[in-house]
Amino acid sequence: MPETVLIAAAWPYANAEIHVGNMTGAYLPADIFARYNRLRGRRVLMVSGSDSHGTPITVRADAEKSTAKAVYERFHEGFLDLFQKSGLTYDLFTSTHTSNHFDVAQKIFLALEKNGFMYKDSQVQWYSVSQQRFLPDRYVEGTCYICGYDNARSDQCDKCGNLLDGTKLINPRSKIDGSTPELRETEHYYLDLSKLQPQVAEFLKERESYWRPNVLRQSLGQIESEGLRGRPITRDLEWGIPVPIEGWDGKCLYVWFEAVIGYLSAAIEWAKINGNPDAWRDWWQDPNTRSYYFIGKDNIPFHAIIWPAELLGVGETFDELNGKAERKPLVLPYDVPANEFMNLEGQKISGSRNWAVYARDFLSRYDPDPLRYYLTVNMPESKDSDWSWGEFLSRNNDELVATWGNLANRVLSFTFKNWEGVIPEPGELQAEDRELLQKVEAGFDSVAKEMEAVRLRAALAEAMRLASEVNKYLDTSAPWKQIKVDRQAAARSVYTALRAIDSLSIMLAPFLPFTSEKLHRFLGYEDSLFGEQSVEAVGDELGTHTVLRYHGQVGKLDWKPSQLKAGQRLNQPEPLFKKLDASIVEEERQRLG
Repeated sequence: MPETVLIAAAWPYANAEIHVGNMTGAYLPADIFARYNRLRGRRVLMVSGSDSHGTPITVRADAEKSTAKAVYERFHEGFLDLFQKSGLTYDLFTSTHTSNHFDVAQKIFLALEKNGFMYKDSQVQWYSVSQQRFLPDRYVEGTCYICGYDNARSDQCDKCGNLLDGTKLINPRSKIDGSTPELRETEHYYLDLSKLQPQVAEFLKERESYWRPNVLRQSLGQIESEGLRGRPITRDLEWGIPVPIEGWDGKCLYVWFEAVIGYLSAAIEWAKINGNPDAWRDWWQDPNTRSYYFIGKDNIPFHAIIWPAELLGVGETFDELNGKAERKPLVLPYDVPANEFMNLEGQKISGSRNWAVYARDFLSRYDPDPLRYYLTVNMPESKDSDWSWGEFLSRNNDELVATWGNLANRVLSFTFKNWEGVIPEPGELQAEDRELLQKVEAGFDSVAKEMEAVRLRAALAEAMRLASEVNKYLDTSAPWKQIKVDRQAAARSVYTALRAIDSLSIMLAPFLPFTSEKLHRFLGYEDSLFGEQSVEAVGDELGTHTVLRYHGQVGKLDWKPSQLKAGQRLNQPEPLFKKLDASIVEEERQRLG
């Protein structure tokens, strides 16, 4: 039975366009890891969707004099378009505004209540006198009482990353009209994190040996230094999932509580769409499943503390509420490889200042694989990184084009021209030929070692290092010169290089899927490395919503050295990448700000 891997990518708020920082922070690494695991023959389920109920959506709707539903649907459609164009292979990308998600989230709530991990309490909350309503956290900003940042939200500070007690915010102000709100009392349900703390701490300590330091610092470190306390999981809000308790009209489940449940509800929806309603259990109730959560560092507490706490608190009760005789607990996260932030030309990315490179806008002028490549070599895995248009240019021209693209194109073009489009018979390989192939084929282990540890930058660097080895081999053997004096020697060099290129195309496929598919066809293969994606309409009690679905091979084993043979017919090659003009650097910088 193939290994089972759940890949959960962060849910983007459906209130803003996705920029390159979002892409490299969560969405792209999830896809690279999913594609790699599919090539390994593993059973992969990659899920996510639009976070449709967050107050950022209602804030935008108020500003536009629109509705939250209209805002969510507009940005959701944009996400589907972007993910298709950039090659993100979600088995299901859905949204939290579906009857399926409502049902699953409400049952998780009821399971936690039944198991004694919730309590009711009154709290003071910011209230707008001018608008005559309680203000959700995202509607209130002020100065962080921990680090002094002036634009902290009342629930979390984006600068220091700490979860905040909103009532302690200094100089609070309403985002809607700038007025000063006042504190008034309201009743809510709380998740009793203090009662769950021992189990959460044990869960984190079991993963201490391989989790990233930044993730442990914001999870286990927080528990050991401050401890956990109850957090409200309902809010005075109309847009969202109603609290499934009689008498609680006008209150919804807090978005931070219900959005993470989307990883489970999306898997359940995927199973229903595929006509096998219980298939989700293979990923969520098999203790051998490895689940990976790809997020940015601002979401670490929600995925490393709160979501595990919810899962631990639910236990087997989710099955009980679904009327199942056989009851099993839900699988806890295996890894949360959160990334740091990407800045832009030395400054923090800011949508309000138009200081951002939006991914869809980028793809209107450039191809997707150069974007994927640069975001990977510059991925903020251990510290913040910086997008530089000058560096993007040099990485594209000096590495993608010069090191890899030219290598593949010149060898294929030379073979196509001089051997009538057929891979030549090499005769007996010499020591230098065998040595190159051994070096390259060892990459299936060395690249895999980095991939398994979710060190994607290092994995890509290793594959590109091997491409440089093939270039060195060709510099020495020079088949374009050999053919003039020893056609058989040239055939041997070309055959060896093609085998190496074929192997490298597999190693690079998770990072560069579009050009790897092209190269796969140029080399004469008729099958596809990956599957196709489609946007589909799905109807439920809340109406019709659109989803993105990946249709690919299950359990297909392709992570292995080249199987090319002499006599295989090639297809007419063409350049894989475009060399960019230096003028784009200044042109793109002019678009900022």
